[in-house]
Amino acid sequence: MAAVASSEQQQQHHQEKRIEDELSYPIMVAERVRAAADEADSFKTECSEVWKQVDRLLQMLRSLVRFATSAASSPGGPPLYERPVRRVASEASKNLDRALSLVRKCKRRSILRRVVTIVSAADFRKVLSYLEASIGDMRWLLSILDADGSAAAAGGGGGIVLSLPPIASNDPILSWIIVEEGGVPPLLKLLKESSSPVAQIAAASALCNLANDLERVRVIVSELGVPIVVQVLADSPMKVQIRVAQLVARMAEHDPVAQEDFARENAIRPLVTLLSFDTFVDDSMGQLGRQSIHSIVQINRELGKKTAMMGRSGNRPLTNSFSSFSHSEGSSRGGNHRKDRENEDPAVKLQLKVSCAEALWMLARGSVTNSRKITETKGMLCLAKLVEKEQGELQYNCLMTIMEITAAAESNADLRRAAFKTNSPAAKAVVEQLLRMIKEVDNPSLRIPAIKSIGSLARTFPARETRVIGPLVTQLSHRNTDVAAEAAIALNKFACPDNFLHVEHSKAIIEFNGVPALMRLLRANEITQLHGLILLCYLALHAGNSELLEQARVLTALEGADRAVIAQHPELRELVSRALIHLNLYHAGMNSQRITYLP
Repeated sequence: MAAVASSEQQQQHHQEKRIEDELSYPIMVAERVRAAADEADSFKTECSEVWKQVDRLLQMLRSLVRFATSAASSPGGPPLYERPVRRVASEASKNLDRALSLVRKCKRRSILRRVVTIVSAADFRKVLSYLEASIGDMRWLLSILDADGSAAAAGGGGGIVLSLPPIASNDPILSWIIVEEGGVPPLLKLLKESSSPVAQIAAASALCNLANDLERVRVIVSELGVPIVVQVLADSPMKVQIRVAQLVARMAEHDPVAQEDFARENAIRPLVTLLSFDTFVDDSMGQLGRQSIHSIVQINRELGKKTAMMGRSGNRPLTNSFSSFSHSEGSSRGGNHRKDRENEDPAVKLQLKVSCAEALWMLARGSVTNSRKITETKGMLCLAKLVEKEQGELQYNCLMTIMEITAAAESNADLRRAAFKTNSPAAKAVVEQLLRMIKEVDNPSLRIPAIKSIGSLARTFPARETRVIGPLVTQLSHRNTDVAAEAAIALNKFACPDNFLHVEHSKAIIEFNGVPALMRLLRANEITQLHGLILLCYLALHAGNSELLEQARVLTALEGADRAVIAQHPELRELVSRALIHLNLYHAGMNSQRITYLP
């Protein structure tokens, strides 16, 4: 027994030495940064700023060592929980190594060393951001280890931090520790039952950091987290709603099951309602003109009745949370939140819309069900209005949501016919904004999703709707090859045989002078060559008698098409052969014998 006890003591001692070594290394590196900063000959101000951040981190590390030593020397006290300590210390060591390496480069050495070692202000900004993240990690760790705040205060922490550290956003190990220790149910309970917005935000932030992996999202779902999240989203202060909407986005992004659960819990409706808050005020006032207050109240009542009827006619009734949300004036809590929203800082209102738009984007991605739910609300019209009026992240998120909805409509005929009727005001508004983005906004990150969306709607446009063809043809000549390739892909959806109006659309593409642009695409990179070649074949097959094809020597171009591209895409071999045969009926090529085969 004595031998076993001695072995356990030795093992415990060995483990304690290991945690001490883990903490001693970053302290040693931090001291070296101090010396290197003193010796710096260039970027002295930046090196000084690095040292200030390192010094903050150093004080926290020393506080952590004192806490660890105290815990080890107290036989009756709880043992130190090492897993988060080791992970945070390891990341801090990496960031201190980065700082030391950078500061050392600022010491004057030989001319050759100064030539090959180039330091920029951007390098310092990057290192400072790493150090700031480690300081946040350490502040969190100290606050957790010492609930009364004394250790945190000693290291500059200043009390308990009700969230997860910055490291948790990209470190699956630390997130798993929280999950394995049963942290999800109490976080959900705190989110649902706390009367403190600060505590709710902290709980939502912690869950958001956990929800960056399929399995961890499934844990949240299995603990009945989805209805809790939707309830809090529907009836909470605006700052809480921001973080909860971000949680919806993260969960939907990583787990299709969560997407389905959010659909069942009617999460779309509060998100659209929050997104449209203040969006239609100016338009409504303009349209209502001098109508009386009584008329406006009546309109609002009718909207409320319609919402209630939609809830009763669905597969399941609206939950109490949605009733309180839709008729928030009926409860003191809802009324207070409404007043708070109206008086809230515009920056907070904007952030809420950004978060809600991102949540709708992630819910719609790859989901016909959620896309349909968005189109059944005023969501489409709201998205179009925000794309028109807003800029930056909100505009981008709304545009990406539209892209996902149109992609779902492309794959589902029922959704396409229901949501994108030619006489639908919402559909018209969306198309108008998509075309505006394509024609007027010279930003590939916005132009490309707009092009994709128009392409997804190719089968909804009648033959007379040639105004959507022209802007796409123009983009075939765009200097950005990604934009040009997406334009070719979108036009392929108009000209492909699956499109009932492929002949009319092919003629329109030629009339808008699309052939010369396509001929240029054949000389670009492999992706643009591929999609340009496919479109050129469709035009040849569906409008082969066009004189413009002969004038552009399309037959010759197809005969000389890049064999490497064709070889990598076997399905293209038959398409090119068919196009050559068809064109040969109308035009003479440089070597008509080659039309019978392709090597």
